Amino acid sequence: MNFPSVNPALARALAAREYLDPTPVQAAVLQPETAGRDLLVSAQTGSGKTVAYGLALAPTLLGAEETFARPAAPLALIIAPTRELAMQVHAELTWLYADTAARIVSCVGGMDARTERRHLAAGCHIVVGTPGRLRDHMERGGLDMSALTAIVLDEADEMLDLGFREDLEFMLDAAPRERRTLLFSATIAREIADLARRYQNDALRIDTLVRNRAHEDIEYKAIRIGAADTERAVVNVLRFFDAKATLVFCATRDAVRHLHASLQKRGFDAVALSGELSQEERTYALQALRDGRARICVATDVAARGLDLPDLGLVVHADLPTNKETLTHRSGRTGRAGKKGVCVLLVPHPKRRRAELLLASANIRAAWSGAPTAQEIRKLDQDRLLADPILTETATEDDLALGRTLLERSNPEQVAAALIRLYRSHLPEAQELNDVTPIADRREAVSSYKNTERAAPAVREKHARPVNTTWFSLNVGRHGNADPKWILPLICRLGNVTKAEIGAIRIFDTETKFELAWDSVSGFVASVHASGETEIVFERTTPANQLPPRSGKYGNTRPEGAVTPRAFAKPGSRPYVKPAGGARFNAAKPKRAKG
Repeated sequence: MNFPSVNPALARALAAREYLDPTPVQAAVLQPETAGRDLLVSAQTGSGKTVAYGLALAPTLLGAEETFARPAAPLALIIAPTRELAMQVHAELTWLYADTAARIVSCVGGMDARTERRHLAAGCHIVVGTPGRLRDHMERGGLDMSALTAIVLDEADEMLDLGFREDLEFMLDAAPRERRTLLFSATIAREIADLARRYQNDALRIDTLVRNRAHEDIEYKAIRIGAADTERAVVNVLRFFDAKATLVFCATRDAVRHLHASLQKRGFDAVALSGELSQEERTYALQALRDGRARICVATDVAARGLDLPDLGLVVHADLPTNKETLTHRSGRTGRAGKKGVCVLLVPHPKRRRAELLLASANIRAAWSGAPTAQEIRKLDQDRLLADPILTETATEDDLALGRTLLERSNPEQVAAALIRLYRSHLPEAQELNDVTPIADRREAVSSYKNTERAAPAVREKHARPVNTTWFSLNVGRHGNADPKWILPLICRLGNVTKAEIGAIRIFDTETKFELAWDSVSGFVASVHASGETEIVFERTTPANQLPPRSGKYGNTRPEGAVTPRAFAKPGSRPYVKPAGGARFNAAKPKRAKG
């Protein structure tokens, strides 16, 4: 083992966990120049910070001894931003200090405060907790700070972001001046630097972050999906990668609740994690993921920091992160401790530019592709069945006897088919998704389409208007405050089309008409149907190149059944032909502020 100058009791714990070499942050805090000093440390998520400060604290807490004296007032206080991180720190330090007779107490919101006070009163060596609960114990006289020799602020940037500055300053002011203060933060922003200057004494700056390079153990994939296909795309991604453990991130609690229920209904072993759950429910969810009773956890950003799930092989961003820091911390739940992981961003068609900017700001190069198809997943299922160890394991005599009985009653093909059906019965059904292939990638499809009866549109350059189009109408016009500023984004969002696929937009008193490229019509109709929204009615009208010829200044000579609305009755306009039994489908009209 290559851990220098580690207390023998801690060295035995590391060896038992098969820790052979320190991570960069662990090696940095064990250098001779760090002895007894305050530390200001920045390191990326998943770098082993908890073990790092556990090792750094040992000389201060134990000295040359291998075991602690009888517990009394705590010697070290570790403050973490969230309940999950605090509980994880408690678990990590418990095994690291297992041979030292250390008594470690956790104090976190959501747990029984009376039990915590009893544990504190009985004496301890290390206290781990969240800012609010720790301050509550201090103010009630349950937490004695007089004997502290070290304080650790873990994920200090997150604690400031969550509004815990006042609580942190209250505790730091109450602690003895002669102490070590170790501050760990993913970023050293101005607020963190100010906190360090005020409460640290000549702190040694340690920076193990690798700038301008993404996490090397994480493979990033950006998957294009339709605006209404997020749920189905999550299903196909989970089925395609088939990871031992997966975290799926959503933006809101409602989204977590909805997606969790949907995945369970489809047959996935899934749990949920969000701020609205009790501590008991959150602990159960994480433990179910750790021990294999669940393979998927649907979570808000409450799970983006501090969670260490050793077998987590896949992170799925069902909703795009709001900034690069959230992207980094979400993604950092996988690819930890030298293990490889996959991070998938689901990118709805209208949000592609936002996703590109987000990845660029985080200096991440992701492989772009479409979502896994149902056909690809079924092919993978076949390969996985053929490679399943159950087909090569040595059979018992009971198994062989039952097999012979089956073959006596059915032929081998029927038995094999039954085995396949049994295997597939436990697999959630793969989903059919709308094709959102970028128009620039459709050249081959357009070329083959030219042989059909209807002429295919020419492949157009960026920003060029489509050549061959059909017309659609919306049941909202000037009287409904129709405006291209929200009409165009609405069409793009609900129909999964780009501005380049839309031609002219004409707004009249009670309706709006727009042109759409021929090759986008089927996908547009399917996407609007899939949205399930009903307030705005879309209706396909006669294509522009099939309108009847005009006659006279206002198009007075019209075929039977044609109608010229008053809004069309102006010089230079084309008469409007009412479609005969055209298909109707609906989409919601956005609410607009009046005045």
